[in-house]
Amino acid sequence: DVKLFLWLDAKIFRENGIFNYSTMTLREDQGLLLVGAREAVYALNLEDVTLKWAGVRNSCSVSRFLLTDNSVECHNYIKTLETLDDGRMLVCGSNAYSPMCDYMNYTNGTLTLEHKREDGRGKAPFDPFQKSACVMVDSNYFQDLYTAIAVNFLGTAQVFQRHSSPAIRTEYRESWLNKPSFIHLDVIPESVNNLDGDDDKVYMFFSEEAVEFDLEKKLRVSRVARVCKGDMGGQRTLQSKWTSFLKIRLDCTVPFDPSLPAIIQDVFLMKHQDWSKSVFYAVFAPQTITSDLSTVCAFSVDDIGRVFSEGRYLTPVTAESETRWVTYTGDEPVPRAGSCINNAARDMGVEISLDLPDKTLQFVRNRPLMEGAVPPLTGGPLLQQRGAKFLRIVVDRVMAADGETYQVMFIGTEEGKVQKAVQYAVGDTIIIEEIQVFQVTEPIRVLRLSSGTRHLYAGSESGVVQVPVRDCGRHVSCLDCILARDPYCAWDTISAVCAPVSNPSSISRNIYQSLIHADASICPRSEPVPLTFIIRSNIYLPCQPTSKLAQVNWQFAGQSLQISKRHWVLNQGLLIVSVEASDAGRYSCHSVEDVKGRLYTRTEAAYILLPAEPPVGLRTSVAVLSFLLGAMVLWHVRRHLRFMGRVNSAGDSPNHDRRAIPRCTVVGDSNNNHTIITTEDMDEHQTSRVSAALLSSFLGFMIIWNVVRDQLSHREKPRIGRMEEELKENIDGLRK
Repeated sequence: DVKLFLWLDAKIFRENGIFNYSTMTLREDQGLLLVGAREAVYALNLEDVTLKWAGVRNSCSVSRFLLTDNSVECHNYIKTLETLDDGRMLVCGSNAYSPMCDYMNYTNGTLTLEHKREDGRGKAPFDPFQKSACVMVDSNYFQDLYTAIAVNFLGTAQVFQRHSSPAIRTEYRESWLNKPSFIHLDVIPESVNNLDGDDDKVYMFFSEEAVEFDLEKKLRVSRVARVCKGDMGGQRTLQSKWTSFLKIRLDCTVPFDPSLPAIIQDVFLMKHQDWSKSVFYAVFAPQTITSDLSTVCAFSVDDIGRVFSEGRYLTPVTAESETRWVTYTGDEPVPRAGSCINNAARDMGVEISLDLPDKTLQFVRNRPLMEGAVPPLTGGPLLQQRGAKFLRIVVDRVMAADGETYQVMFIGTEEGKVQKAVQYAVGDTIIIEEIQVFQVTEPIRVLRLSSGTRHLYAGSESGVVQVPVRDCGRHVSCLDCILARDPYCAWDTISAVCAPVSNPSSISRNIYQSLIHADASICPRSEPVPLTFIIRSNIYLPCQPTSKLAQVNWQFAGQSLQISKRHWVLNQGLLIVSVEASDAGRYSCHSVEDVKGRLYTRTEAAYILLPAEPPVGLRTSVAVLSFLLGAMVLWHVRRHLRFMGRVNSAGDSPNHDRRAIPRCTVVGDSNNNHTIITTEDMDEHQTSRVSAALLSSFLGFMIIWNVVRDQLSHREKPRIGRMEEELKENIDGLRK
């Protein structure tokens, strides 16, 4: 994990004694990442989170008799960081079960608190580990803070409220909120270009115990609720309460999956210029330990709005002290219950929610739950995977080299990993990368995406990590780059590198991508690597596919390799034991992978095996000895000729002086011709014969040694076979 962490060029921020980096706010206007942790707020550089511009540590002093757990005593967990119109930040923390808020400024690289402390109840949770949500919404002349939170010490009174005047909240009724777990709040500007004169909406995503199912054990379900931004409550009924609060179940179930429905964990709004085309992306995790299936679903704002404006209501029916929820079939009030003030209501004289008739208000008070569920945009989950739970999600919209726009999802898991998934088309979403962003296994508590820096920011219990959304450089070959199917990356055929797609509108022809079909035919084929071998030796041919999902297939001479006792396919290559001359030829390693429902085969490695010439040492020795032997023979012949010449010359000179040759031997022939041979002549003649004999013997020894070595190899074959069996058993054991 450490190597992967460093290799991705990740940057990490942490400070000693500070934990729970769980709140983040991006300030793209100032290039800042505001991070809220336990006892501290930090302003980090968006380009490099290791650069801390400023930090504020906060302490608290409260009555301790209310606290029963000394581990949380006098700890202030920062849970709310919202930007105001004037550039200030609203900062709220749990303050040891006594929530407090303050205002913070960032000027000249310094964070400063205004020390205008105010009651934080309803703005920050009492219990820092109880889920809450908040959003700052622009109104006509000011900003409104919306929160979904527990407002009492025990955490039992949970509300969805607006804090500005007039303050509005939900009713304390199980039919409104039944042990909820709040996830996300967001605003949709539905009044823009709206022909019906409708109002902006604030959407709340949460889970709760369902009241509509008649089960012995309470079932938790995922829901979305919405209210109108202009809601001011009712005149007599629902005073200071929402008159537009409606909720409905979210459907992200997997067909034929018998487990209980997964529970919503996080939501990301992918905004569109046309608000009706905006999409909520949500991650769901199993609610029981018997299931490990997590999913991702997308919900259209238009679909959600249609269900609320046209759907049917559920109504409670009590029989024999039991309450059941059934579909309401009676007459609906006018204006429609839970609807915002629009042109149709104004035509009836209803200008604001205070003008709504009691019949409408009583109806929505008793029936806030809609029938059915909001279906996913694609008819089912975009993504489903078993294993570590999905916890967080952010989504990026990327224009690829083909000019098409793709949605890239980054999903944080409970194991500290970020999975990168791409939606290529309906029903075609694939995880293309998984990054271990933290060195230790810990849940990702918060995940943010900067469109300016193109970086992800993940927070956990131990710190903050910054990673790039793209890492094209890790794809070292054309095949890797194309088959990665990463919208951020394309193969540059000129520079032969996998390069980022920075500006699709000005892409040159040398940039190549194939996201839909994964067509890598443009990639050049690699030439086979020539290798020589010695008979009876072992040889290893490496092959390691880049994809862990691919199957390996070895071919020899264009045909599938027949596995035998001498050919072992290992995890990272092919081992040939006791190579024979018949093993010479072309070997190729192919990876076979299912890409978009079809098998894609590519050559990972190729080799040509050639039998080696005799060893260089042996050839050299034989050549040198042969040369010396030939030289000695020639020298011996030359000496013999010289010797015979001297004999002949001696016979032709009868007056030669024998006293000039003090040590000699007189040899006579049958004709009484005498030849005088000196001792020197005899020594040289003897030396030449001995040298020739020695060289001949050494040459013969080298030849005999080579023959004997080959015979020994044959004799050792059974023992080598036994060694091969033992090696194979060891390898099989390691595989298991």
